[in-house]
Amino acid sequence: MRRYAILFALVSLFLPLTVFAQTPEAAINHFKNAIKKCGAGDLDGAIEDYTRAITLSSNFGTRKKGGTAVGNSFTGSADAPTEEITIVDPFTANAYNNRGFLRYQKGDYTGAIDDFNRAVRIKPSLALAYVNRSAALNATGDVAGAMKDLDKAIALDKDLFQAFNNRGMLNLDARKHEAALADLNRAIELNDKVADTFYYRGATQLALKNFDAAIADYDRAIKLEPNSAWAYQGRGTALMAKGEMLRAMEDFNRAIERNPKIAWTYLNRGLIWVFMGDESKAQSDFAECLNLKPELKAELERRATLARALHRIGQPPE
Repeated sequence: MRRYAILFALVSLFLPLTVFAQTPEAAINHFKNAIKKCGAGDLDGAIEDYTRAITLSSNFGTRKKGGTAVGNSFTGSADAPTEEITIVDPFTANAYNNRGFLRYQKGDYTGAIDDFNRAVRIKPSLALAYVNRSAALNATGDVAGAMKDLDKAIALDKDLFQAFNNRGMLNLDARKHEAALADLNRAIELNDKVADTFYYRGATQLALKNFDAAIADYDRAIKLEPNSAWAYQGRGTALMAKGEMLRAMEDFNRAIERNPKIAWTYLNRGLIWVFMGDESKAQSDFAECLNLKPELKAELERRATLARALHRIGQPPE
């Protein structure tokens, strides 16, 4: 069992600012102010400053050594249609990427995608913009588009943790477990400090029935994020699959303490109660499971029937 919602490690390109010759100082100041406002939680104010930075920076061309200026084609609006924008200044791509990130954070996925489109039009080599656009595309249900963007990001930068991490999660969601494992292994090689990556690799190992490997990954996730209810839920599931019912029960209890809204935890704990012969507690957990996720009714009934049969012969539920 795993968490079905995909959580993208969306990354804003808050890079150390490189001042390009054609970028006006006022645009740079708006860019810096936007970063400060974002850090203070003022997303609307940050979006406004990025918009001003884009408008200013987009009206300047690149100065060549020979003195010839290459002008930008720009309508004067920071929300101009993508096809109307031909901008030389890479600074503007960064500003679009960051504004898109903030729009994503606010749930404006269409606006975010528009900004990421502009960013990659200006600077096609901006790998993080593809990672960010993939998150927004996935949020709109365009999984194929999201995967294509992650492939592009990895082609541009083979050391980009976020791209491997997110592609691994998409592959896990698509039940492409071997591909997911390869991506998550690479993500962890690049950055072994992110709890969610170990959680998802644990979920992948669990799907492959590599229970000891799954437990080891959930252990790492819990060490990095001690209050991760989903990591306790996952580890409990792996322990239950190994027949370690008491340890699994402890993990399910810990998961519920941290997040009482995970339906699968109640389903699994209920199965253990069935195996232990306590139908009253099992029914209580099953009722809470269905209260949280009614669509699990058929799955719950199937597994509860199997658990009762296994209880009669003294075998643990799977």
